Amino acid sequence: MSLTFSHLSVDFIGALPSQLGDTALISGLLIAGAGAAGFTAVGAPIVRKLPGDVVSVVLLLADCHMSAHTFPSEHLMLLDILTVSAHDAQKALDVFTRRLTAREVRCEKRSRG
Repeated sequence: MSLTFSHLSVDFIGALPSQLGDTALISGLLIAGAGAAGFTAVGAPIVRKLPGDVVSVVLLLADCHMSAHTFPSEHLMLLDILTVSAHDAQKALDVFTRRLTAREVRCEKRSRG
């Protein structure tokens, strides 16, 4: 049996810079989102503060990954959720949409594999 995957790419536009620059918040949302969707994390989130105000956080999962890249000065966060289709990635996204303030959330879902 071959695996199929679900890939959500989400843009949070017009988000609050104070939230986007908060590495503890973004890391916590990845962990909470993974838990809500029933994903199994294989370790703690990897957090990097990059030049300027950019934050990148990656959470490796037993069957793929979740990542968030924030650009506070641009009021933008890019969220990526890749997992086997048996999981409902929308549940992970719901955690972010409930907690982050954004003017607009654009989501694209693709089947992979």
